[in-house]
Amino acid sequence: MKFIDEFRDGRVAERVARAIQAEASSGRSYHIMEFCGGHTHAIARYGLPDLLPDAIRLVHGPGCPVCVLPVGRIDTAIALARDFGVILCTYADLMRVPGSNRQSLLAAKAQGADVVMVYSARDALAVAKAHPHREVVFFAIGFETTTPPTAAAILEAQREGLTNFSVACNHVLTPSAIQSLLDSPEVRAVGSVRIDGFIGPSHVSTIIGSRPYEFFAEEYEKPVVIAGFEPLDVLQAIWMLVRQINEGRCTVENQFARAVTREGNRKAQGLVQEVFELARIFEWRGLGDVPYSALRIQGRYGRFDAERRFGYACKRVPDHKGCECGAILRGVKQPQDCRLFGSACVPDNPMGSCMVSSEGACAAHYTYGRYRRGVAIAQRQAAGAS
Repeated sequence: MKFIDEFRDGRVAERVARAIQAEASSGRSYHIMEFCGGHTHAIARYGLPDLLPDAIRLVHGPGCPVCVLPVGRIDTAIALARDFGVILCTYADLMRVPGSNRQSLLAAKAQGADVVMVYSARDALAVAKAHPHREVVFFAIGFETTTPPTAAAILEAQREGLTNFSVACNHVLTPSAIQSLLDSPEVRAVGSVRIDGFIGPSHVSTIIGSRPYEFFAEEYEKPVVIAGFEPLDVLQAIWMLVRQINEGRCTVENQFARAVTREGNRKAQGLVQEVFELARIFEWRGLGDVPYSALRIQGRYGRFDAERRFGYACKRVPDHKGCECGAILRGVKQPQDCRLFGSACVPDNPMGSCMVSSEGACAAHYTYGRYRRGVAIAQRQAAGAS
């Protein structure tokens, strides 16, 4: 395959779906978690559940960096822009995430705070160079995919002797989140969330490689298939997982071999190791405090650490009482289980982070109408029972 259309060929998708139907045992069920929000988006956009047998249930995971950022850190971003008088640079998705009292960075900007949307960490560096007499803070978020560019920006700032640039670091780690899910009461003790296997993230895996997932396959006996984001990628990954589950195998397989290797991108890893170190604890929305699940800037680059430079501390703030983002991120609930979904909470008026980011489960379900299909099925079932 050379072109993107080939990964979206409907006829091939039907053939793969028939193969999955043939291999999925009618006497069992398969609960497969797609960790990454990019997969959730692809699944909803291309209607993949409609091609799968009823025995296969796809469970949404917490793989959206905007979604897992807790309310307190949104408030911190707003405070940096509003109260510290800095130019705050961050990615577009974060601009609309509600903090306390329904405030967002976009609202703070409308009220006069100097908030700049950027496409990369290097864009934030350019802002700092253009405004040498202003403090510029890059509010960095993301999994392992966006961490190397942040490290590169800090190294460039050091080389060029920039004194007005710093980073508010919110980079989190995928393997720690997977382990937290597998150790959670919902999965391990209560069993309210069943996970038979994982669709592993693709972009993250281009950086860290497939090796880190081997621990989950061996110690937790959960098969992992790393998959690309196109519909045929996801379908093939599901097919591979069904085979593993049927055969009782628990290994790491790499469907996305065109971009992912076992060792990953060593150069990118080196950048991260040079600049960052593990943070002892980090709060995730939906998962709570997860030990050693995030990064912080090492002491030798401490002058680029906004938390040290401005002396702020992130406060714990509860989610909106009616918002089920936390449960959705853990796979405990589906978007349509939230009473705010589709009524008070829509993309134009998000109540929680899962409705903001294009990778959020709620945004994907709403945008592509997956919730309407669920309602229609329930209505047909009710009509048939009467």
